[in-house]
Amino acid sequence: MVCGTIKLLMNINRLQTVEKYFYPGRILIIYGPRRIGKTTMVNNFAKKNKDKEVLSVLGDDFKLQNLLNSCVQKDITDWAKAYEIIIIDEAQYIKNIGQSMKMLIDTHPEKTIILTGSSSFDIAQKTGEPLTGRHFTTTLLPLCMSEFLNSNYDKKQNLEDILIYGSYPEVLINEDKVQKIRILEELMNSYLLKDILILDKIKSSILLVDILKNLSFQTGNEVSFNEIAINVGSDVKTVQRYIDILEKTFVIKRVYGHSGNLRGKTNQKSKYYFYDLGIRNMLINNFNKIENRNDIGQLWENFVFMELYKKSKINEDRKEFFFWRNKKGLEVDILTIKDEEINAFECKWKNDKASFVSFLKINTDAKTHVINKDNFFDFGI
Repeated sequence: MVCGTIKLLMNINRLQTVEKYFYPGRILIIYGPRRIGKTTMVNNFAKKNKDKEVLSVLGDDFKLQNLLNSCVQKDITDWAKAYEIIIIDEAQYIKNIGQSMKMLIDTHPEKTIILTGSSSFDIAQKTGEPLTGRHFTTTLLPLCMSEFLNSNYDKKQNLEDILIYGSYPEVLINEDKVQKIRILEELMNSYLLKDILILDKIKSSILLVDILKNLSFQTGNEVSFNEIAINVGSDVKTVQRYIDILEKTFVIKRVYGHSGNLRGKTNQKSKYYFYDLGIRNMLINNFNKIENRNDIGQLWENFVFMELYKKSKINEDRKEFFFWRNKKGLEVDILTIKDEEINAFECKWKNDKASFVSFLKINTDAKTHVINKDNFFDFGI
């Protein structure tokens, strides 16, 4: 008998596809966290084009690295000439990937070339200048609710599970909660942290984890680099560097704040949200049920923000995301701005009221919303 969660996963409908972002004569670069579905995405594209010659390789292959790092055009074009579609997974491991792909696409603009990478910083450095005007990029984010919910599933229970264990595909398909935690631990140690340590030459894994733990406890709050530096026994510049790398490797997302009218400048304060709540809860070793937690407000705000953000990226609607906090400490959790339209969101797990009075005095044309567990699905996020 197939369990409910596996049935759920079988009904996943990824809204991001290669076809949506690919353009002839351009290399497609797909960024995103490890184990989130980039390989599945490109493999599905390859299956749909089974009538064509496809080459799919891993960027950590030593022979491939030697070939592409050599930047010998004849060797590279000879290697690729038999294939119509070339897919290089985890391309950030190839030092001269940008230069070698420039040679290839300039010589064979008719070929379909797709690169994936789990570090936007590293792969962007290696592809930036050589591929100027020769590529498009997109970011594959963790699954959003609208991609895997179906009418036969307990939405409320599913929602609570995601707040605790996150939405990595491997975690979703496993109903055993002990196994979910084991998978999260392996994902964090073997992929997220390992990639960061290797790709960006971080010297201290202990410091990295300590900084992440501090960010976990401050989810939804303005972050002080000075405070974190004191807590972890480091200096502010090191903390800022580590946090910047964590954002570029898709562990956390930075959001800037406004303090007055939204058409003015942003302030220097920031919030940080986790792309996946399971990783956040793994860091603080808290997998308690929702009713036994004192951080449900933080979890809910993180979840709502990421759902809004992921949907915006999928729709390519160019929304900007901020939060608002005035000098008196009054705040609005999430703001979205597109053209002249401003939407303000307060995140309340229970059906609590929220006040937008101070915010609306300055931003009179904004639309306001309160999102709680009971009306979340009504927003069509």
